[in-house]
Amino acid sequence: MELFSAARNRGARRASLAAIAVTVALVATGCAAGGDDGGGGGGEGGGDLTMAFLPKQLNNPYTDVVLGGGEDGAEEAGFTSSVLGPLEASASAQIPFIEQATQEGTKVIVIAANDPDAVGPSLSAAREAGAKIVAFDSDTNPDYRDIFISQVVAKDVALIQLEIISEQIGGAGDIAILSATATASNQNEWIKFMEEELESNADYADINLVAKVYGDDDADKSFQETQGLLSSYPNLKGIISPTTVGIAAAAKYLSTSDYKGKVALTGLGLPNEMREFVKDGTVVEFALWDPAQLGYVAAFAGKALVDGDITGEEGDSFEAGELGTIEVGENGVAIVGPPTRFNADNIDDYDF
Repeated sequence: MELFSAARNRGARRASLAAIAVTVALVATGCAAGGDDGGGGGGEGGGDLTMAFLPKQLNNPYTDVVLGGGEDGAEEAGFTSSVLGPLEASASAQIPFIEQATQEGTKVIVIAANDPDAVGPSLSAAREAGAKIVAFDSDTNPDYRDIFISQVVAKDVALIQLEIISEQIGGAGDIAILSATATASNQNEWIKFMEEELESNADYADINLVAKVYGDDDADKSFQETQGLLSSYPNLKGIISPTTVGIAAAAKYLSTSDYKGKVALTGLGLPNEMREFVKDGTVVEFALWDPAQLGYVAAFAGKALVDGDITGEEGDSFEAGELGTIEVGENGVAIVGPPTRFNADNIDDYDF
């Protein structure tokens, strides 16, 4: 779809722009501030049709693609959008940016929470000030938002990763998980479903989950954690990394190590980041959805909340531009679409 190709390109440009904007803001103010890509956050006391996106962290390739889709969706929906966020993913790092958006009178705050509860008081204050709260990618506690836009059904994400790793290790052996932050709600939900499936599904009876480690969505730390796993567990057969930063870092380590071709790696990755590792045999297959669509739908959810078309209750529905009608399900969760498996046969068909 041409729309999402443009969104992905726009997201790719964001990485350098965000770094420049944040650096300037830090020098000028001496405190946390975010990059602006759409005309600011509405100005003092303003807030007319303004939407602020607060990702877990800036300068993350996956996030850049999500934000590209979000900005396009906001523009189509008639909103001026801005991007605010920390350079590192941590439980408290997003709070100053929520407060900034609230002070600027932003109508819609779209947030991927690093911690489902740490952001609660700030989001509650934003709602009291009149903002609508859309969680996307990584949910907040439901008490603190109006709606959550999820990439896919959480259990499906867990199951597809287990299926892939099981196929690659012959259904038996020790595996480990390299996650993002220990408090990321999306990661933890996927891991919970994986653990339940490993325990209850006879097809996985011979697979042992021996470790869970956290790279904090930092490439260097994820690289080091991969090295640590392989040193600590010499019989390790496979690694699942349900984070795009983690899987790319793990693949980078494996690709030049003696473990290449011996230890399987799968998880959630971006085709453009993983292509070289698929083609050189480091990674056989991994999964993901279209990140641009996630941001795009989140923007239209914000519009529907502001317009009063939905409240985020189960049974609500709203129009999301070229993606059509989106239904709101249980607990105020709306699903964008199913995951895709990427391998040598199809990876060149995707450009994001």
